[in-house]
Amino acid sequence: MTDDGTAALGAGLDAAAIVDELRVLEGRKSAITARQARLAVSLDLIRRREQADAGMPADQLGAGVGAEIALARRESPAKGGRLLGLARALVTEMPHTLAALEAGQLNEWRATLLVRETACLPAAGRAAVDEELAADTGTFDGAGDRAITAVARAAAYRRDPRSVTERAAHAATERYVSLRPAPDTMCYLAALLPVAAGVAVQAALTGHLVLATLHTNTAAATITRLLDMGVEDYLVTSTVVGIQAQRSALPPANDASPASGVGIPAQHSTLPPANDARRTHGVEIPAEHSALPQANDARRTHGVGTSAEHSILPPANDAK
Repeated sequence: MTDDGTAALGAGLDAAAIVDELRVLEGRKSAITARQARLAVSLDLIRRREQADAGMPADQLGAGVGAEIALARRESPAKGGRLLGLARALVTEMPHTLAALEAGQLNEWRATLLVRETACLPAAGRAAVDEELAADTGTFDGAGDRAITAVARAAAYRRDPRSVTERAAHAATERYVSLRPAPDTMCYLAALLPVAAGVAVQAALTGHLVLATLHTNTAAATITRLLDMGVEDYLVTSTVVGIQAQRSALPPANDASPASGVGIPAQHSTLPPANDARRTHGVEIPAEHSALPQANDARRTHGVGTSAEHSILPPANDAK
């Protein structure tokens, strides 16, 4: 666009007027989205009635409605099915969210976030969360996507902890890896993986040592936790080099070492010295790969010394 065209576009408007009009248009977009949701549900009901009158089996009623919506909204058939699912949830189970969408207090994406985070709940539970959050009363004014997601997720967990936990456990079954071509003989590699498997993939691709944190009671329980999370056993045995368990505690007042500030004297430390082979359970870990501090380290943590007990658990096939 030329400078003259730009000037003509903004003629007679100041910055404040432009911002106000953008806000009005955004509100209209949200209202139109809410209207589209109501129309999608109405279309679904009409098509189901027609198909039932034509003798179509009950489990096939509603077939093709998502594709019709996709055609009308110029989207893919898969996206049309998702839009129909969103519309059903808003119209039949989440009236407060739909009202907020009609009033312009939420946009389509943020309404989708609320629907997505309550998808694991039964209809009654989702309606209860919708009433609790009451998006149409301005609950989310000024909130970002992350804040909305966190609030909805917490409300869903309070309503039905078991369903939310089961959804998290089921998420591992939806893992996938895709490969798409890219220009210049390149490709796009995308993966949705449990965190432990993702760390293993990164380590394998980069060749770097990758450190990850996992909360368990003991070092040995880490292997069981990884398997419970759905990580294949061959990934555990081929990528896990060692497991370090650490418990930190404040030292007694008379253990302060003048030579190391507020640290722990070397004779009181359970950590191996720098030139130690670091053999634990028969497994040797080179010094350059160890995350353990040196025995004469000051061990400063915000000015407070800590003593630490470390253990290294090797994978089963690394036992010597």
